[in-house]
Parts: sequence; structure tokens; C-alpha cells
Amino acid sequence: MNKDESIRFAAKYLEDLLSFFGINVAVSSTIDDEVIQLSVPSTSLNSLLIGRNADNLRALQHIVSMALVTREAEVTRVNVDVASYKRQRADRIAEKAEGWIRKVRETGKPMEINLNAADRRVVHKLAQDYSDIDTHSEGEGRERKLIISKIDVD
Repeated sequence: MNKDESIRFAAKYLEDLLSFFGINVAVSSTIDDEVIQLSVPSTSLNSLLIGRNADNLRALQHIVSMALVTREAEVTRVNVDVASYKRQRADRIAEKAEGWIRKVRETGKPMEINLNAADRRVVHKLAQDYSDIDTHSEGEGRERKLIISKIDVD
């Protein structure tokens, strides 16, 4: 299954999956950095689809991703967003990260922050805009932490 077929399949598969919940919506799809982005519009069941700590969103992503893997799709990584929940969360994390970076710049002391993988990615991406800031992750699994530190620039 080539890239375009993978994208179409993922969107249709998620639409079919949602129809089991009585949610009949058109899922929009794009691809960004070899990750299929699936966007579900807002419905009365947003909280069910998102779940506590976005656990249901991750489960939906996993199901769609595994369906792509079993069909030997060219692209198998999937990101599902419901009612722009993840985009809004990323915006909030980026806003917090600006504050963390400001604090590290002022104090010169590194900060260690517990964040999930998606949130760490947002901070890593944002930190690339700062020549005097370095970010990296340390630890394993759920114990993985983001480290923001100041680097000397000549």
C-alpha cells in the first residue's frame, strides 16, 4: 500500500471505527513528517473519544496504526486529533515552554520536567528557535524527563 493509499485507508478505517459509536463524520487526513494526521471534527462525544489523559485517543491511534501495519502500508505512524484537542494542548505546552526557557535563561540553571512524549516533542521543536537553549530527554518509559538547559554561545 503506497503513501496515498495509506492515508486514504487510515481515514476510512477511523470513520468506520467511529461509526460503531454512532459517530458519522468525515475524517480529514494529511501527512506530516511521515505521520498520517487524522482530524475528527467536534461531536457530542468528544470526551468519550478523547478519554481521561487522552488514553482513548492513543488507543484509536494504535488501532489505526496496527491496521496499517497488517496491510503492509508504506506509512504506519498515525496521529488522531479530536476537535483540535491535541493542537490546543500543544499550544498550551508551547506557552508554558516559553516560560521555562525564560527561567532557564535568567537563572542559568537547567530544568527537569515530566512530560509525555508528544509534549516533549513540542518543547524540543520550540527550543530549536533558541540558539542558547538545549533540550534533551533522559530516562526510560514513563520515567522519561525533558531537560532544558542554557548553552554558552560565543
